[in-house]
Amino acid sequence: MPTVSSEELAAAAGVNSAKLRKDFSYLGSYGTRGVGYDVEYLVYQISRELGLTQDWPVVIVGIGNLGAALANYGGFASRGFRVAALIDADPQMAGKPVAGMPVQHTDELERIIQDNGVSIGVIATPAGAAQQVCDRLVAAGVTSILNFAPTVLTVPDGVDVRKVDLSIELQILAFHEQRKAGEEAADTMPAVAARKQPADKGPDGDVPAVMPA
Repeated sequence: MPTVSSEELAAAAGVNSAKLRKDFSYLGSYGTRGVGYDVEYLVYQISRELGLTQDWPVVIVGIGNLGAALANYGGFASRGFRVAALIDADPQMAGKPVAGMPVQHTDELERIIQDNGVSIGVIATPAGAAQQVCDRLVAAGVTSILNFAPTVLTVPDGVDVRKVDLSIELQILAFHEQRKAGEEAADTMPAVAARKQPADKGPDGDVPAVMPA
């Protein structure tokens, strides 16, 4: 049975092993002294706390380029998220297969949510349509929304929204690149300054490296 020690896990995570053991104790996983943690059971405990041991039906609204890419993403199923329906406002998209599923029209949104017991919705629509879609999702019973639309959504208490803005993520990366460039420039300045130091001068000009005998 594969096991892993708290020291190995701490080193991989970049944290203190004592803190890691304390955090794991809240999961009810204490491990075995001299042996470590049962890997399979530890993964189960963490997955259970994250809500990944049950099936979460999800609807994706807005099946443009981004919505279609999300529908084709294979990582959802392995984490317990099942794409229950793909929904779009374009009548020409209705019935079109995307990721092996037929796209359904937004007129069916409320029925789809109720029939599938959906509590998580993904919005990948243009900004102008996002709030209306959000309102309909919430009214139909959705309580968690992942928003890819470039706009801020207004929701009532009890509804959680996570916003994914790719441009902001790129800006964060650009900031780190700018900072690294500044640090590299600062590191090279002393060497450049040293090369530019004027040579020692004597009464007749530069002092030669080797004085004549």
